[in-house]
Amino acid sequence: MRLAAINRQLCKPDKCRQECVAVCPINRAGKKCCWVDNEIKKARIDEDLCIGCGLCVKRCPFKAIDVVNTPEKLKESPIHRFGPNLFTLFRLPFPVKGEVVGLLGPNGVGKTSALKILSGDIVPNLGTDRPAAPSALVKVFRGTELQEHLEQLTHKKLHAVVKPQNIEGLAKVEGTVLELLNHYNERGDMEKIIRELDLTAVLERSLDQLSGGELQRIAIAIAASRVADVYYFDEPSSYLDVRQRLAAAKLIRELAAGAAVIAVEHDLATLDYLADRIHIFYGVPGVYGIVSKPYSCRVGINAFLDGYIKEDNVRFRPESIDFRISKNAQTSTAQSVLSWDKLTKKFKGFTLDIEEGNLLSGEVLGIFGANALGKTTFAKILAGELKPDSGKIEKTVKISYKPQYISSDFKGTVAELLGTTANVYSEEFRSDILRPLELERLLEAGVSTLSGGELQRVAIAMCLGRNVDVYLLDEPSAFLDSEQRLAAAKTIRKICERKGCSIMVIDHDLLFLSYLADRAMLFTGTSSVEGSAEQMKLTEGFNKFLAILGITFRADPATARPRANKPDSQTDKEQKTAGKYFVI
Repeated sequence: MRLAAINRQLCKPDKCRQECVAVCPINRAGKKCCWVDNEIKKARIDEDLCIGCGLCVKRCPFKAIDVVNTPEKLKESPIHRFGPNLFTLFRLPFPVKGEVVGLLGPNGVGKTSALKILSGDIVPNLGTDRPAAPSALVKVFRGTELQEHLEQLTHKKLHAVVKPQNIEGLAKVEGTVLELLNHYNERGDMEKIIRELDLTAVLERSLDQLSGGELQRIAIAIAASRVADVYYFDEPSSYLDVRQRLAAAKLIRELAAGAAVIAVEHDLATLDYLADRIHIFYGVPGVYGIVSKPYSCRVGINAFLDGYIKEDNVRFRPESIDFRISKNAQTSTAQSVLSWDKLTKKFKGFTLDIEEGNLLSGEVLGIFGANALGKTTFAKILAGELKPDSGKIEKTVKISYKPQYISSDFKGTVAELLGTTANVYSEEFRSDILRPLELERLLEAGVSTLSGGELQRVAIAMCLGRNVDVYLLDEPSAFLDSEQRLAAAKTIRKICERKGCSIMVIDHDLLFLSYLADRAMLFTGTSSVEGSAEQMKLTEGFNKFLAILGITFRADPATARPRANKPDSQTDKEQKTAGKYFVI
C-alpha cells in the first residue's frame, strides 16, 4: 500500500511556488494527482494515481510531504485513518486482565490514538471516510483477545479510566489537591495512594501552585483511585524522578490484580519494571503506525532496540542499539577543565552542600538523584546564574547551558533560532547535530508551533552548537521518545569525542545516563529541605542510588542494557543480599 501524507502544520502553499504541483509527472500528463485543496488551503495527493516518484517530496521547500510504501507483508486494511493524506493506524494492542501491557515506540506512530480507540474516545473508520459499524469492527478482530473487549465497549458494558498524556489542564481546576482527590475516590484507599505517591505535603495547596511532577502524580492518583475494568496510562513517568517513577509503576502494577492495564512509556527502565508484555509500535512518524504482536517484556524491548520485527520481516531502524560502547577511561593524567571547592547555597528554607569536585577533559559527567535536591541549582551556579554562599569555582570557562524548562516564546523559525548560536547550514552542524536529532525538516517551522519533544531537540541543538569549553544539559531526555533519547545520547557523546570537550548531563533516565556518562555525581538528601552531592565512579553512583530506592538492576545478556528486576524476584533478592544493586 502506498501512503501519501501531508503535514498540514508545515504545508504553506501561500508561501511557496507550489513546487509539488508543478513537478508531478502525473499532473504533467494531464491528470490530477497533486493539487492544492482550496477548502483546507493545503496540498492534496491522490494515492491511487501517485506512482511514488518522490519528486514532490524532494522539491517541497517545507519538507511537508511524505510518500511511503507500507511493509510487503502488511496486506490488511487500516484500523483508522484521520483523513485524506493524514495519519493511518494498522492493528491494535490487546488489553489483558491481570497484566500490564506496555506500548513502546517513537512519537507520532499511533500509541495515543490506539488508547483513544480502545477507550471509546475515537470510533475507528477502518480506513474509510465514516465510522465503522460495531459489527464490522468486531468482525475484524473475531477470534482474538480484542473481540470481547470491543463488544463490551460497543454495548457500553466496559468502564475505562484514562490518565492522559497532557496533564497541564489539571492546573486550571479550582480547589485544593485533597478536595480533588476525594472527589474521585471510588476505591476507598486514597490514604494509601497519597502515601505511595508522596503527596501528603501538597494536599492543602491549590492546583495552580503545583509543579509538573506534582500534577503528574495527582493525575496518576486520580486514575488509580477509580474503579474500572481497564486502565490506560499515557506516559506516566513524565516530570518524575527515578524514585517517583518506580513508585508510580508499583502502584500501576497493583491495579492489574483485578483489571487490565495498558501503559505508554518511553523510559525503558521504568517500562521493564512496569510491564508484563509489550506491543512495539513502528512505522513512519506522522504517516502510518503498525502495532506488533505482543512480546514478553524482555523480548519486546530487545526487539525494539534491535530495530527488527521478525513476523513482518521489517527493519524499522537501520542499525541496532547496543549498550556495549567504549567509554572514556579515567586516568590520573586527565586534565581538569573545571573544578570547585566545597560549595554551599541556602535559600527559601533549603540548604545545598556540594563536595569538592571537578570536570575532566573529554568526559561526560552524569548527574542524578531525586527531585528538589539542588541539581538545577548547582547547574545555575556553574552557569553563573547564581552565586554560592561559600566556596568558589576554581576556573573560568565558557559554558553552554540548556535549562530544565524550555520556552517557545521565540517569534521566528527554527532555522532563525538555531542561527543565533551556530551556522545552521554548515555540513558539520548538519551531520553532527541536525540529522541525528531529526531537525532538518523542522528548520522552516515556527518555534511557537513545536511540540514538547521538538522543542527539546531544538534546545539540545542550540546548546551543542555553541563553541565553548563545557556543555551543561539539564534533563535533555524530557519529552523525547525512547529512540530520540538514544539518538540524543549518541549525539552528545559524538560531540564530546570529536571536540574533546567536557559535558555535564542532569537526567532521571538511568538507561540514558548509563549509555552516555563516564562518571557520576549523585545528589542525596531530603527533597525541598536539604541536599548534598559528591562525585564517584558511575557504577558506584548507580549502586548507591538504587540501594536508597530498594531497586536492583542487572545487564541484559543480549544488549547489555540495564534491566530493572521485578520486585521480590529471585534475582532481586540475591542482588540485595549481596549488596549489589547495579550489576552490569
